[in-house]
Amino acid sequence: MDLRIDSATARRLEQVAALGAAQMRPLGLEADRLGRPIPADHPFFATLVRLGLGRTRWSGRPGPVTGGGPPVEGEATGARHFVCLAEEMAYWDRGVAVAFPGPGLGEPPVLSMGTPEQQERFLGPFRKPDRPRWAAFAMTEPGAGSDVARIRTLARREGDHYVLDGEKSFAANASRADWIVVWATVDPSVGRAGHRAFVVERETPGLGDFKIERKMGLKAYESTSFTLRNCRVPAENLLGGEEHYRGREGFRGAMRSFNATRPAIAAMAVGIGRAALDATVEFAREAGLSGDPRVRDRIERAHRKLRAARLLCHRAAWLADLGRANMVEASMAKAVAPAAALEAAALGMEVLGAVGARGDHLIEKLFRDVKAMDIVEGTGQIQRIVMARHLVNLPRDA
Repeated sequence: MDLRIDSATARRLEQVAALGAAQMRPLGLEADRLGRPIPADHPFFATLVRLGLGRTRWSGRPGPVTGGGPPVEGEATGARHFVCLAEEMAYWDRGVAVAFPGPGLGEPPVLSMGTPEQQERFLGPFRKPDRPRWAAFAMTEPGAGSDVARIRTLARREGDHYVLDGEKSFAANASRADWIVVWATVDPSVGRAGHRAFVVERETPGLGDFKIERKMGLKAYESTSFTLRNCRVPAENLLGGEEHYRGREGFRGAMRSFNATRPAIAAMAVGIGRAALDATVEFAREAGLSGDPRVRDRIERAHRKLRAARLLCHRAAWLADLGRANMVEASMAKAVAPAAALEAAALGMEVLGAVGARGDHLIEKLFRDVKAMDIVEGTGQIQRIVMARHLVNLPRDA
C-alpha cells in the first residue's frame, strides 16, 4: 500500500487548511453559538464554488464508479484523495464541511447504480456548477436507522410513475437539495429484496414537511426530516432501472454506497480528534500541565490511537480505489476512528477541568460534535456485527 500523497491532493489540502483557518472554524463556532445551520445563501458557499469545490467526482464517462474513479482534468479524484480532504476539513469544522455544496452522500449510489443517462442528468450540473448546489441521501426513518432492512417508505408502481409514501429523518442538506436519493421498499414483507432507490427532485409534488432538527453538536449543517405523501416520481428516476433490481440488488447498492463513504466519515472523526488533541496540548502548555507525566502519557495514547485509525481509513479507501471489496476494512475504520476521536475529546475535557464547563472553549464544542461520528453511516455496534459475521463466514447481506 502506497501512503504517499499525490501533488494534486497536497495542493488541495493546503487550500483547505488556509480556508479552514480563515473561514471554516470561525463559521463553525458562529453556527454553534447561534444554534442554526449556515444559510444556503451565505457568501461562503459561493466562494467555495469559485474555488472549484462542490463538484462531482463523476468523470462524464458512462459506467459504474465503485471507488474514486479516474482523474479528471489533472486533479486527483480517488477515494484516498477524499479521505485526506475529509480529515482536513473536519479538523477545522466537520459541521461546516458537511454543509459544503456538492452532491454529498447522494453521489455514491448514482455513481455505482445509475444508468449513464441518470449520471449525466443528475451529476452533470455538479461538474462545473454555476451556483452552490446540493444533493442529499435519505435512508434513515423514525423506525429504521442502522437496521436498514426495516425501512417502511413504500413505493408502488402506477403507470409510468412510482408513488412514494413515508417519512425520512436526519438527511443532511435535504431541504436545500436539487434532488434526494430516497430509499424505499416495494414490499416490506420481503425485507431487503424489496429495496429500491429513487432520485426525488426538488418541487416534486408530495415532497415536503421539511424540518431541520435541533442537535447537540455539528450545528453548522442541517439534519432534516421530511415526508413523502402520494409523491409521484417518474419511473425513469428509479436508479439503475427495473433490470437493476434482482434478488437483493437494491440492498447491495445501499451497502456499496456505505462502503464507499464510511472511510471518509471515519476520517472526519480522525480530523475532529486531531483538533481536540491539538487544542488540549495548547491548553496544557499554557496551564503548565505539560510537565505532568500522566498528562503526557494520556496525550501520547490518544495520538497513537488516532494515527492507527487514520491508517485504517486509508487502507479501506485504497481498496476502493483498486475496485476491490472493502466492506470489512470500511467497517473497521468506522468502528475504530470515532472511539479514538471521542477519547481525544474526552481527554481534552478532563485537562480543561472547570474551564470546560463554561461552554465557550473549542474542546467543549468538539466534545459535543464528535459523538455523532459513532452514529452516522452505521453505528459502531453495527460495524462490529458486520465484522463478526465476516469472521464466522455468515452471508454478508443476510
